[in-house]
Amino acid sequence: MSSSDAPHATDPTQAPAGPSPTVWPTLRCRDARALIAFLGAAFGFVENVVYGDGEVVEHAQLDWPEGGGVMLGSDRPGTSWARQPGTGASYVVTAHPDAVHDRAVAAGAEIVKGLSDQDYGSRDFIARDPEGNLWSFGTYPGAPPG
Repeated sequence: MSSSDAPHATDPTQAPAGPSPTVWPTLRCRDARALIAFLGAAFGFVENVVYGDGEVVEHAQLDWPEGGGVMLGSDRPGTSWARQPGTGASYVVTAHPDAVHDRAVAAGAEIVKGLSDQDYGSRDFIARDPEGNLWSFGTYPGAPPG
């Protein structure tokens, strides 16, 4: 490909897609199906896959529309991936924290810390889901690798 045929980084319609997420927060849940519904309604996560029978969810992947996502499943004590339900915490990058906050409030999410501007440039808030997990949504994308 000649340099004139190469995509230009300044043109987002021509930029190559970024890498697929390689780090996935995971949760164990007392009621995984209810949490899946809540995370969609309150925050905007999108159900990608759910595997399981009846009320038991073996594995679910919820995608975040702005990139990345979360994986979760039903609580299964005594297994090699057992975790205490309700003890997770995740930071989710969004360009629209006010809209996510308003959606969360409308869906009945518990707001632990309201919208605020941080000294390091982020605008964010913290909510708790019905299982007890904490979710922080903000504009800070992290520092570049270096």
